[in-house]
Amino acid sequence: MSFWLIISALAFAIAALLALAILRGRTGDEPPAAYDLRVYRDQLKEVERDLARGVIGPDDAERIRAEVSRRILAADAQLQKGLQEGAQPKSLAMTAAALSLLVMMGGSIWVYMQLGAPGYPDMSLASRIDAAQDARENRISQAEAEAKVPAGATVQAPSPDFIRLMEQLRTAVAERPRDLQGAVLLARNEAALGNFAAAHKAQARVLSIKGDQATAEDYVDYADMMILAAGGYVSPEAEAALRAALTRDPQNGPARYYVGLLQAQTGRPDVAFRTWEAALQDGPADAPYVLAIRAQIEDMAFRAGVRNFTLPPEGDAPAVAERGPSAEDIQNAEGMSAEERMEMIRTMVQSLSDRLALEGGNASEWARLIGALGVLGDERQARLIWEESQSIFWDSPEGLAEVNEAARRAGLTE
Repeated sequence: MSFWLIISALAFAIAALLALAILRGRTGDEPPAAYDLRVYRDQLKEVERDLARGVIGPDDAERIRAEVSRRILAADAQLQKGLQEGAQPKSLAMTAAALSLLVMMGGSIWVYMQLGAPGYPDMSLASRIDAAQDARENRISQAEAEAKVPAGATVQAPSPDFIRLMEQLRTAVAERPRDLQGAVLLARNEAALGNFAAAHKAQARVLSIKGDQATAEDYVDYADMMILAAGGYVSPEAEAALRAALTRDPQNGPARYYVGLLQAQTGRPDVAFRTWEAALQDGPADAPYVLAIRAQIEDMAFRAGVRNFTLPPEGDAPAVAERGPSAEDIQNAEGMSAEERMEMIRTMVQSLSDRLALEGGNASEWARLIGALGVLGDERQARLIWEESQSIFWDSPEGLAEVNEAARRAGLTE
């Protein structure tokens, strides 16, 4: 509220000054007719002086007096009638002043409504991360999300023959609940029909039948059906399915796409961008999930505050910058004193930390940063980096294990 009061007061003060200047106009200046009168009177005095000095004759003096007098009468008439050429109409001044107030006050509010976030409080980075974590932990369930999707929003109108076949399939699956082939067919056909709520229930039966033999693709299909049934929302149940898929295949592209979508939905566009950027780099250019990432990643980069991201041409992978010190850096370090070498290490660690914060990186780089901070004795910063890396690689068991091992070696865990 205080922000609005301050900004409104400033805008009003500036607009008032502009309006006052417009209303005052040129009131401090001399009217043109009055100025003309003074000039003409001076000319009459000058004529008398010239006549006295003999510069002009009496006839010329009389003629000039007559002409100047005529001009004096005309100027005086203008002054009396208020026809000064420099005066501005009062109504025009009032209109211009009102427009200035409207543009300054109304225009500033309109710009803020378009570009700003009305009602959104100022929050530190730590507060935003905590808010995102809270949003993620307290988001609605799959059932609640499906209840909000309008009835018939996903179900397609099937042909009579398809309806008859689906009824037979549903009956057969209900009579033989452990029939894997029937459950798979039911899940696929319900999804093809657009009945995703029934599809993910059938896919849950597939997972139950397969047990430990269920693949990453089985879990991704399950999550995909739930997300589609919820209108694109990644619920806690869908997240659990994605975790199961990534446990079996950490490089599964569709699962990584949905994980990024989850992060975007819960207020972490920075993590979403890094997840999608890595998946975009690793995945085949013609994969459906890569096409979905390409359609959204530029907006995600903007939301994450990444200003130097350029979407690579289709079929190309994003260029990867060189990592770590160069050979020249290592050679220069050999002739340094212990203090100079330590200062160089601190500089390199800070550079790595800044780059990971802005651009992200793989688990090895985050682990290297944790270890370097541990060597430097900066336990507090090492712990903060470790906690951040855990939120980034929660969906990658291998990456999470790598950063946790780095934390253990740095003495952050028992």
